[in-house]
Amino acid sequence: MSTLHDVAKRAGVSPMTVSRVVNGSDAVSPKLRARVERALTETGYMPNKLARSLRARRTDTIALLLPDMTNPFFTTLAHGVETAAREAGLTMILANSDEREDEELRLAQLLLERQVDGILVVPAGTGAATIRLCRENDVPFVAVDRRPEGVEADVVRTDSEAGARLLGQLVVGLGHRNTAVLAGPATVPTAADRVAGFRRAIVDEAGLPEPLVLYGAFTIDSGREMAMRALELAPRPTAVFAANNFIAIGTLHALDELGVRVPEDVAVVGFDDLPEAMVTFPFLTVVAQPAFELGRESVALLLHRLANPDGPAREVVLPTRLVIRRSSGSPIDVAALPAD
Repeated sequence: MSTLHDVAKRAGVSPMTVSRVVNGSDAVSPKLRARVERALTETGYMPNKLARSLRARRTDTIALLLPDMTNPFFTTLAHGVETAAREAGLTMILANSDEREDEELRLAQLLLERQVDGILVVPAGTGAATIRLCRENDVPFVAVDRRPEGVEADVVRTDSEAGARLLGQLVVGLGHRNTAVLAGPATVPTAADRVAGFRRAIVDEAGLPEPLVLYGAFTIDSGREMAMRALELAPRPTAVFAANNFIAIGTLHALDELGVRVPEDVAVVGFDDLPEAMVTFPFLTVVAQPAFELGRESVALLLHRLANPDGPAREVVLPTRLVIRRSSGSPIDVAALPAD
């Protein structure tokens, strides 16, 4: 049987437009409606009226799909989602994709079979396949923390590029010339945004050499491995930007193993803070994201979508906060640095 996605591809429109035509919405121009209706006939699409009638019976349940529930940033985000869901009279189901797009899609299918009213996802990759699946089943979807690529969707996030730019400007102001970025997977838009923001401050604005960019995973082990590789180079970076909190922890482990002092020998800055309860003496300079608020806002946007299924996609961007601590150090003595 053909799907909404098949019809959309044939008509050259989005699955949402097909859904609007099938559901009799007025928010489609006569020209587009005619194209979609022709594609519906040509593909033999038959709306699943039974599924739609079941969908109309709300379960008051929403799902949150995280890429790594061991990360304190995501557990705080989940707390925000659960709090807002409870206040709205909803129950939250939590699932973990382990940063795997195939697992994310499998879990999304299971959640749809359990008739959840909406899905919140921190995409493991671009998020496109999961979004298409939700739209084909007429289930509201909100991308959280990471913006999806190649598909229109409701999004709640912070400006990763602007936050990374702040860290780059800080590093430049401290006198660093040789820098490195230890990023997450190149397939995750957030990783690309953070590399772009840091590079903008270093290269485009300050005219300094290109930073070394290494892509890995958003994990402690990957952070350690990337830091080891970066420190083997000559000239050695004097400042390292770790693109999330786990990468930063792995970086600090590597520097400690090598006997490299922070910040005296190498300055370290990171993205995402750790909860105060987990850190006795805050040390790491970071751009902090409002994880709890991201969770709350994502539920608010999902509720808006449930009430306005045919409205345009919306994006909510929350501010980040630069927190300067000891790991970034003081202005360096440029004259004492080895020549390039």
